[in-house]
Amino acid sequence: MKYHVIITGAGIVGLATGLKLLEKNPALKLCILEKEDKPAQHQTGHNSGVIHSGIYYKPGSLKATNCISGYHQLIKFCDENGIKYDLCGKIIVASNGKELPALENIFNRGNENKLEGIRKISVAEMKEIEPHVAGVAGLWVPQTGIIDYVEVSNKYAELIIKMGGEIKYNERVEDIHKTDAGVEVITEKNTYNTKLLINCAGLYSDKIAKLTNKNLEVKIIPFRGEYYKIKPERYSLVNNLIYPVPDPEFPFLGVHFTRMIHGGIEAGPNAVLAFKREGYKKTDFNLAEAAEIIAFPGFRKIAIKFWRTGIGEMYRSFSKAAFTKALQKLIPDIREEDLMLGGSGVRAQACHINGNLLDDFFIIEDKGLINVCNAPSPAATSSLAIGEAIANMAEKNG
Repeated sequence: MKYHVIITGAGIVGLATGLKLLEKNPALKLCILEKEDKPAQHQTGHNSGVIHSGIYYKPGSLKATNCISGYHQLIKFCDENGIKYDLCGKIIVASNGKELPALENIFNRGNENKLEGIRKISVAEMKEIEPHVAGVAGLWVPQTGIIDYVEVSNKYAELIIKMGGEIKYNERVEDIHKTDAGVEVITEKNTYNTKLLINCAGLYSDKIAKLTNKNLEVKIIPFRGEYYKIKPERYSLVNNLIYPVPDPEFPFLGVHFTRMIHGGIEAGPNAVLAFKREGYKKTDFNLAEAAEIIAFPGFRKIAIKFWRTGIGEMYRSFSKAAFTKALQKLIPDIREEDLMLGGSGVRAQACHINGNLLDDFFIIEDKGLINVCNAPSPAATSSLAIGEAIANMAEKNG
């Protein structure tokens, strides 16, 4: 079975890439291989459904440029395809004076990234937006919104099929070989040949990349993010989205409150090392995957650097009281009994062998190969822009 392009992974980035490729070249023979029985089953289907504004990201970085472009493309796509979203806005809260410089830095980044309407707000203004919030200062970010990314992904998939592309489910990639004609992709069921392979395998993107790049210097470290749901009778505590000032050293945003597009309010997530790449439960464990993580020199350097943070996150994972205490930093009125156990997701966070957690999107190109090796949040918001960038790379690669 021969194709011009094969994409591994039918998450939101793989699907957006397929859609953009077909928009550029409707005659393209394209196939997406997905190991699950439907799209968006992992990172895409387990996130909190936030449309990110791009306020946090270093100006000029791939995250900043793709998030801002992707944001506008996503809104336009949803308007054209009848997908529900709500640009409800969010506040970022400085809980104490020590967080004010970091809040100022976020505000400056937002301005450099040309976000319109963001503004510093006083305690009184914060209380007008979120009456139960506590803090010394805040930022209002009107662009932020909520959406269902599975619904978006399903629409991408529907359009790909309509445009003549193929999506093959229950096809796990087992091996890849470079050939004179391009790339041979071997799954559990079939062998495929393609001129170009695009790896959008998320939590397994490094594994796929390593099949053709033995010297790959990054490894995916899975971090589980666990959520609580607020009980319906306490929904009045939160109107929309409330975020803390994130730790600039750690590539996670901290526990926050998110109103969901289909109703309900989530609180979280934390960021706990997962001992299985698709380990959505605390009890999930894969010996081979856990051993690989621990053996990786980059992870050991990260563990030495962040061991206090890691222990705190792990403790919060097993202690509802500790999780509640973290939430009370933003909303003092929240109580343990207000929280019900929610879902969880696993973030594919790339770590370099030198011990750095990659803070930006990371894509490696080679003849016949494009490997997307780091595409965490805000990849869902950015999906159409990332897809467009990869489609442009594909054109040059061919």
